[in-house]
Amino acid sequence: MTPHRPLVPSADATSAIPGHAGARVDRLDAAIRSLLQEARRLERLGLRHALLECRQQIRYWQFLRALFTLELPARPSRGTH
Repeated sequence: MTPHRPLVPSADATSAIPGHAGARVDRLDAAIRSLLQEARRLERLGLRHALLECRQQIRYWQFLRALFTLELPARPSRGTH
């Protein structure tokens, strides 16, 4: 998926992802929460095409969150073998 037009401002893929881990998770969670609320609204209105696009953006942001919250394995220190 190539994110183009965000359905909600917090899901703008052109805005920077924060460098600090806590701020990064907050930013990603805000995008996901906003999109989930928008999906509920679109479903109530019966806007099927817009709802499908919204669900696609939700998957994109959930994927980003999963990537950014992966635990990296600890690297052994240089002095130990």
